[in-house]
Amino acid sequence: MSQCCSSSHTANKTPEKHICPVNGNRYSSVPQSTILLHINNPWAWHNKSQAYYFCDDPECEVVYFGKDNSILEKSQMRTTVGIKEKLNNSLICYCYGVTLKEATNNTNIKEFVIQQTKQHSCACESRNPSGKCCLKDFPGKKSLTGKLTQTKNS
Repeated sequence: MSQCCSSSHTANKTPEKHICPVNGNRYSSVPQSTILLHINNPWAWHNKSQAYYFCDDPECEVVYFGKDNSILEKSQMRTTVGIKEKLNNSLICYCYGVTLKEATNNTNIKEFVIQQTKQHSCACESRNPSGKCCLKDFPGKKSLTGKLTQTKNS
């Protein structure tokens, strides 16, 4: 389900992953159209014809970076990037406004999002700063039957 609602943006010949110039970890590509929806003053961004990537490390200030190692930091976003914040009120599902606290306290929410994803009723590629499906960001683990199970700390 990681490609739950993305369009085919893999036709280009850019690497799917690249190393963040700040923390040195490898991250997945993100469409430039997604970046434009989440940065302050998108009309002033001097994007280049290159691949861009999303850094999801909460300890790193970088949100997006280019293949040329240019960076866009959290302070340059108009959207709070929930996966980088890890606060109870941080969004983990941008399509339906689900916070980490809500998802932790109500496992039915994830089932709802799964159903909406199956019906292609989400817009993760544009709404989620990562440009990817949010289901991997929900708390808990999936069992072999696909049902959400509680973690020990839940």
